[in-house]
Amino acid sequence: MSGVARYDALLRDAAVALTAAGIDNARFEARLLLAHAGGVPSEWLIAHGDEVAAPAVAEAVRALTARRIRREPMAYILGEREFWGLPFKVSPAVLVPRPDSETLIEAALALMPGRTEPWRILDLGVGSGCLLLTLLREFPNARGIGMDVSPAALAMAEANADALGVGSRVSLAGGDWREPGWAGRLGGPFDLLVSNPPYIETSAIEGLMPDVARFEPRLALDGGGDGLSAYRAIARGAAGLVVPGGRVLVEAGEGQAPEISALFSLAGFAVEAPWKDLGGIDRIVAATH
Repeated sequence: MSGVARYDALLRDAAVALTAAGIDNARFEARLLLAHAGGVPSEWLIAHGDEVAAPAVAEAVRALTARRIRREPMAYILGEREFWGLPFKVSPAVLVPRPDSETLIEAALALMPGRTEPWRILDLGVGSGCLLLTLLREFPNARGIGMDVSPAALAMAEANADALGVGSRVSLAGGDWREPGWAGRLGGPFDLLVSNPPYIETSAIEGLMPDVARFEPRLALDGGGDGLSAYRAIARGAAGLVVPGGRVLVEAGEGQAPEISALFSLAGFAVEAPWKDLGGIDRIVAATH
């Protein structure tokens, strides 16, 4: 890709390079990268593919394509990922929001039908804020606290809260459920506790897709030797954080729901049947205090 290049030629070359690297949906991703490089909507490229791109656009799309070939997640390259129809800024400081996690939002809306109630919501491991901030959008009178051990993640959540217009209803707190007494520093009590904690077994992380293993924050992935260390801490602290009759909703990895349910049962919670994601996997463990 040298000299003068039209947009459709840049698109073709990027798609060929991505295909050669084994990237799925190569032409779709190439269009997103080119649109990002050119600062135009991807739909614009369909009608204007025969126009000559500025040299800076050609240089930018080459650089972006090289990043994707190294398996950097598209969300980090573009700086944004949609969740529940809302745009969330993301960076390597936070996990990329995933469609499976939208199951938690579905469960919360079904189990807490009072959409205008002044619910108090706690999100443990807030990351980008995709869970907590989406819930605050859905519950317009709710207020929330998001805890994370990473200052960079808290900064990202704060930026997303402001961009989504819920900044005045959210507080963000540094904290680590691996430390003694962490739950007592969060105030409360809360009507709803949500979390998508790290749940990958330590030994399995290197075997994940390279997009995940190489680039997403290990602290948000590593669930300890059996993948359940965060759930043990959350289950121990939850009784002191949630009001009687309050709800706990936590995301689970494939096959983990029975063990997570047992942890909350032992902590005195009534556990319901897990909520399945679109792939039929038991994704959300729901418990009532």
